[in-house]
Amino acid sequence: MALAAKLQLRQSQSLVMTPQLMQSIRLLQLTHIELERFIDEEIERNPLLERADPQPDAATEPAQQKENERKPTDADEWFEAETAWSSEAISEKLDSSLENLFPDDPGVSERVGPDLSQQWKSAPGSGSGASEGFDMEDMAAAAVTLRDHVGEQIAFAFLDAGDRLIAAELADGLDDAGYLHAELGEVAERLGTDTLSVERVLDACRGFEPAGLFARDLAECLALQLVARDRFDPAMKALVANLELLARRDFQTLKRLCGVDEEDLLDMLAEIRALDPRPGLAFSGGASDAIVADVEVRPAADGSWAVELNADALPRVLVDQVYFTRVFGQARNQTEKDFLSECLQNANWLTRSLDQRAKTILKVASEIVRQQDAFLVHGVRHLRPLNLKMVADAIGMHESTVSRVTANKYMLTPRGVFELRYFFTASIAAADGGAAHSSESVRDRIRQLIEEEKAEDVLSDDTIVDLLKADGVDVARRTVAKYREAMNIPSSVQRRREKRALAGAGR
Repeated sequence: MALAAKLQLRQSQSLVMTPQLMQSIRLLQLTHIELERFIDEEIERNPLLERADPQPDAATEPAQQKENERKPTDADEWFEAETAWSSEAISEKLDSSLENLFPDDPGVSERVGPDLSQQWKSAPGSGSGASEGFDMEDMAAAAVTLRDHVGEQIAFAFLDAGDRLIAAELADGLDDAGYLHAELGEVAERLGTDTLSVERVLDACRGFEPAGLFARDLAECLALQLVARDRFDPAMKALVANLELLARRDFQTLKRLCGVDEEDLLDMLAEIRALDPRPGLAFSGGASDAIVADVEVRPAADGSWAVELNADALPRVLVDQVYFTRVFGQARNQTEKDFLSECLQNANWLTRSLDQRAKTILKVASEIVRQQDAFLVHGVRHLRPLNLKMVADAIGMHESTVSRVTANKYMLTPRGVFELRYFFTASIAAADGGAAHSSESVRDRIRQLIEEEKAEDVLSDDTIVDLLKADGVDVARRTVAKYREAMNIPSSVQRRREKRALAGAGR
């Protein structure tokens, strides 16, 4: 067979993901904070981009500024009166002090007094000038970290420099909850000391406040707190050593191991619940990012729902066309012109992508509100089964686009703030062949049934299935068990033990 070279013309279609298209898809799934960070990076990279800060209304700006002015209180006036001395009062006090210090030199106040008085008045924070440039409200105490709190106690607890060094090394091994995650042998080897010295320092550190720090596990943490309260008797020691039985609510075995009756066991359980399993978290009060709703839903005048984008969650970006025209005409070579043209193209694409992102979020949110109207009116019991395909088909978008839009986006409704994904729930068939039920509404019904049960009539999973079928919900027993475990609700056997114990304590 002979081989020959020839030319062929073929026409085909293919989907090409350009960088701009990939950027638009990425913008859809970014959260508000991630989007702000991305725009800040683009503004640093592109000289033609700038933020469009909202301009205040000229008519209301003076009134708003006047309203925001801080009015002095009685405490402010008192503080100013006590600290603002006149120049005459300063001179008199200095002259009196100098005469008392140098009784044998009657001319000292005339020679030294004026200079000292001038230095006092010009010193920072003295006289009436302090009240003009100093505001007590501007002062804020720095947050005390766990390391700072422990470090202060180390400085007073140990006189020996070596012990303080060991204690500081152990403090470095604390996690945010206050638990110690350092091997004593490794600490001793690293510091060139013996393990007994490290253990001795550790025992002293376990007496620090709050009680429970430097514990290895939960049982040790609770034991340290009980020791500090002088309540670590043999019965409590046995209870702490068998926390797994407490988690399973095996009260009969716990009574036998602790050697107490039912009433004493309930008192011990109340003491355990009053303890702090994570004492170090009291010093980890870092600032957390508040949820910013992307969409706001409120009742409209005609009885429907008004769906709007949250203006605070919408980034405002402008393309500086004037700057581009001025700089492009001054470009020295083709490389600079190409760079400016690329910046203009990217800037225009970004603004269009942000506008398309906002429109897509609003379109998806409006359809979710239309589908879940009963939930907004009546509550979780009326949440409809909904999936991504139903919304995508209704608004003419691809399912993957809806998935990206609903990821990490939040909706502010009259019933609270919900993630958009909250409204997408599985469908559970109706027992009578009617409309299907949402899995979230079924969970809420299971939770209510269990909360209303009594100690002498604890509901088993089979009984819950029968009650749900009586309400028109066709659900399997394994589904009830799965939902119950997902809500951290114990089994009927464990609930019966706990309710009987609590009922006995009530008697």
